[in-house]
Amino acid sequence: MGAVDERDDSGLGFEMLDPVPVGVAVTRGPEHRLVYTNDRYRSLFGGPGRRAEMEEAFADFMCRYYRPQFDRVYLTGEPIVATAEPELPVNGRPASGQRYFTSSLSRIGFGPGDHGVLVLVLEVTDQVAADREMAVLAEQRRRVLRRYESLMRVSADTIWVTGSDGKVHERSPNWERLTGQTWEEYRGDGWLRMVHPDDLPEVVRSWGEAVADPRGPWEHVYRLRTLNGGYRHFQLRAVPVREDGEVVEWVGSTTDIEEQWNARRRKRLRDRAAAATVRLRSLREMLGALAEVIVREIADGCGVYLVTDLTDQRHGGAPFVIERMATAARPGLVPLPPYSEERLGAGNAFVTAVRRRRPLLRTFPAGAPPSDIVPRGTLSWLIANDANSVLILPVVVDGAVPAVVAVVMCGDRPPVSPDDISLLLSMFDHAHDALSRAIRFQRAQQVALALQYSLLAEPPLSDDLRIVARYRASPSAAEVGGDWYDSFVLPDGVPVVAIGDVAGHDLGAAVSMSQIRNMLRALAMDRCEPPGEILSRLNLAMETLVGEVMATCVYARVEPYRDAYRLYYAVAGHPPPLLVTRDGESRFLEEGLSPLLGFPHGEPRPSHAEPLPPGSTLLLYTDGLVERSGEHLDRGLERLRSAAECVADQSPDKFCDHLLSALPTTGLDDIAVIAVRTPHHDDG
Repeated sequence: MGAVDERDDSGLGFEMLDPVPVGVAVTRGPEHRLVYTNDRYRSLFGGPGRRAEMEEAFADFMCRYYRPQFDRVYLTGEPIVATAEPELPVNGRPASGQRYFTSSLSRIGFGPGDHGVLVLVLEVTDQVAADREMAVLAEQRRRVLRRYESLMRVSADTIWVTGSDGKVHERSPNWERLTGQTWEEYRGDGWLRMVHPDDLPEVVRSWGEAVADPRGPWEHVYRLRTLNGGYRHFQLRAVPVREDGEVVEWVGSTTDIEEQWNARRRKRLRDRAAAATVRLRSLREMLGALAEVIVREIADGCGVYLVTDLTDQRHGGAPFVIERMATAARPGLVPLPPYSEERLGAGNAFVTAVRRRRPLLRTFPAGAPPSDIVPRGTLSWLIANDANSVLILPVVVDGAVPAVVAVVMCGDRPPVSPDDISLLLSMFDHAHDALSRAIRFQRAQQVALALQYSLLAEPPLSDDLRIVARYRASPSAAEVGGDWYDSFVLPDGVPVVAIGDVAGHDLGAAVSMSQIRNMLRALAMDRCEPPGEILSRLNLAMETLVGEVMATCVYARVEPYRDAYRLYYAVAGHPPPLLVTRDGESRFLEEGLSPLLGFPHGEPRPSHAEPLPPGSTLLLYTDGLVERSGEHLDRGLERLRSAAECVADQSPDKFCDHLLSALPTTGLDDIAVIAVRTPHHDDG
């Protein structure tokens, strides 16, 4: 590497210019800061020297003689060539008048909006003295100038050179490091073996057309297998090098654009998924549209299954009963009927994936899937289409897994990549609300769940606060329960959150729950009193209007306080609120306690104020989230606290869904949660 050398983040490897038989210097930025010189340049203009001396001498020389030319090239990108110019004074040494140089200035790119100037200098003293010899040597060296000017203009990570026929004829160390191919493996057309099979035909066609008709620069995006065996997206760029109007070679680059490509693809997939879920109302149509999007962007085949029953006694107590609701397959594959209802045994991969609430990828020889990987009706489809892998993706909606997606790859295509799995999760997360509404409508025949949802209100929208609520009905109970949450804005502009649980799990409990919730709303809206006084009045009203009903409740005001917020709350026999800071520290709020509601209590119920740090999350929940038979409640509370700390930096929606998904529950009780996220200046 040259004595003046700066490694830049563009990935340009200036070391390849060290042996070039012309002087090379590179500047960067509008101030033309010298960042590289090769050995030949230093031998021409000042000897080895120290870096600081070289930079100072170059700055003085450029400022005195060439500043206008450097500025012009930097600003316009138009190259400047000076032929057979006499020597100028440099480094304090007077010009001899006997040396001549041909030089060129051209702009190079280090990155978006980051440019510099490439200086190529060739001593032509001998050519001036001997015209015949100069004609020969000048032509050879001008070719070197043109070649390396083209090389630097490409400005990329991996540089390659082909002949006029488009076949690689020079080694590229960066290509060998990137792909692991040896020179013998990638020379000629061997590099094409590293192209993704799906992209290969288009790459061959496009490159062939460019070589046959070289009108100008060529660009193409493809997937390339890298040294670790995975595929990444790269952009190819190449420019033809001409002599006397004829192309003599191509100089090209290969630039990694995986992150940019994934960002564009993620947006495209989300937009298509959003369009599918917004315009459709039927769950079957919605799932079918999502399956089509998955096949178009990622997979060979896709099936979407609705989990209709977890413990269906009609079918001998099978762990899972599923309905295939939608399918899609790329052209050329045997189609799969869009509907079926099947039972799954406990060892089926679908059951495992749903129980764990995590994606499960299984690979196998093409056309030979194991019998326990998918429902029986799908197994024959995998065999008929030479499937080689299946991704089983549980779809989490409102903390439950109502649907499962099977993503299939066939033939010699690679399995779904980790990036694609992340993309699919993002797509379904983006479609969460629409799928939630569709699935609830689909199961409207389950009267208990439909009734319970009808009694629960959507939290109010706020410019600063984020309030998110979730309710998950007990999968083993056929009747409605008494768990509830509520959130609304008081006449004084303060938002409130409340949660409670009425003893019992039947229609009577649901009716009492609705009465208590409505009474609490009325009392709160009538007087903006401290939370403890509201609960005292609610208890008094219950003695008269509800009868012998026992209930728990947390009632809290989220009040503006010193440029932030504080919680003013009271707890009547309910599990304590949990406060989780932005940094992942948590504690239970155990003040403001009083007995549960439903029996006479003459003493005033206390209230307590607690500051809410910026970016913190307040969680109210019912006991179904933490209670397990035969286990002390403290263990369940500690389990909740640890789980909440792990997702403190997630959005409130993901925060709640993670708790409902990750915590072990009995399945015998309903669960309600409501979370409040305070604003933080970093949130924008």
